[in-house]
Amino acid sequence: MSDRVRVGVLPAPSRIERIIEQFADLAVAIDRDGKVLGISVSPESPYLGCLDHWIGRDFRNFLTEDSRSKFEDRIATVLSDPEAVVRPMELNHADNANWEFPIRYTIHDAGEDYGILLLGRDMQPFADIQQRLVREQLARERDAERFRGVETRYRVVFDASETPMAMVEPDTGRALDLNRAAMQLLGVKTDNLSANAFAQCFEGRRKGEFGEALKAAAAADDAQGVPAVIRRTSSEVRLFPEFFRASGEVAMLCRILPVTDEDQAGRDFQRSLAQLYDSTSDAILLTDAKGTIREANEGFLRLTDAAQLRDVQGRPLADFLARGSVDMKLILEQLERTGRLKGYSAQIESVVGMRATADISATRLNGRSDRHFGFVIREVSATQAISVAEAGATMSEEAMTNVMDLVGTASLKELVSATTDVVEKLCIETAVRLTDNNRVAAAEMLGLSRQSLYVKLRKYGLLDSGSDADEPGA
Repeated sequence: MSDRVRVGVLPAPSRIERIIEQFADLAVAIDRDGKVLGISVSPESPYLGCLDHWIGRDFRNFLTEDSRSKFEDRIATVLSDPEAVVRPMELNHADNANWEFPIRYTIHDAGEDYGILLLGRDMQPFADIQQRLVREQLARERDAERFRGVETRYRVVFDASETPMAMVEPDTGRALDLNRAAMQLLGVKTDNLSANAFAQCFEGRRKGEFGEALKAAAAADDAQGVPAVIRRTSSEVRLFPEFFRASGEVAMLCRILPVTDEDQAGRDFQRSLAQLYDSTSDAILLTDAKGTIREANEGFLRLTDAAQLRDVQGRPLADFLARGSVDMKLILEQLERTGRLKGYSAQIESVVGMRATADISATRLNGRSDRHFGFVIREVSATQAISVAEAGATMSEEAMTNVMDLVGTASLKELVSATTDVVEKLCIETAVRLTDNNRVAAAEMLGLSRQSLYVKLRKYGLLDSGSDADEPGA
């Protein structure tokens, strides 16, 4: 035992003791009263420290309370019957430093000369493993309890919701879970759902097609949903799926909303509006706040001789107005000021240069993200255009009559010179009327400066009372 710490009356090295050294981490020799005669600590268990202070003291003093009674029982058995087979015992030691370590001992009666030999195996590594296992088990139990709490809250909220909802696996289209409202609406139970039962809950729906429709609706920006008819009740519903991720897996939550009569009427109205937009002979288009065309119907394409929507989409509406930016400026100013425009007469110029007289109505549309305008453009027939022109000319009928009375009294050159003032006055009146008495816009339309327009308005007596204050230099 030269490689051990050997203290006291343990026998001298021998072949048997070398075997003991290889077997025991701690060897203790005690007399029949329990007094420690000798002790040997294996160098492979250095954390046990130096235990030579045990020599000459009662072995019981270094045992915990619960281990003393166990030691007493086993020693009593050995002393009463040396030939008896005594099972190993596990004792917890506590020394003067107030720290504990477990040792598993086998008891051997060495006779009168050497007393009782206790050969111990250090159980601290096993105790550490057991403690880690216990901590892991407690942690697992806490996690399981927490999971049960979350599962309970989920189930209570899910089933208490009045909105029918289904958890769906996106790849297979299989329903993972239905809440109580969904089961009542569909007339099924969760236990009866098979791999393709969710698609079979609806009339005319196949598993693959239905799954693709749900995924497309979940990925779409607009919440149109997926229409369906419940097989058991023939009731119309609409499914609104949404993707979410749980534990690294993508799942889908589908809200199943019954279609009411009001919803059906609203969709019928939307379909009717869409049909009117596509089939009406009037031109309908939408522009942004600057007058750039976003959408246009077939009527506008016919009016402008455009072959397809992309020929006009993204272009300014002013490109198709004969007076271009002048008309567009007047229209946008009116829309910004009042929010609507009615009966604005303009010349529409097609992509091939053909012109047509049209009546324009427009309104301002305030969307969620930006402001835009809606236009309805109706082509005016030749007869209507003449009537409009005649209506505008009634203001100068007396002047024209006066000119006609001069025929025969003056030369043609003099007659043409006289009619120039009549035509000029008629054009100025028309420009002022078209611009709703906006004289800045009227001057721009006529190609005059603002001062020149005021001079001509004064010349023909077209200034309103009190309008001189607006005249430049007044």
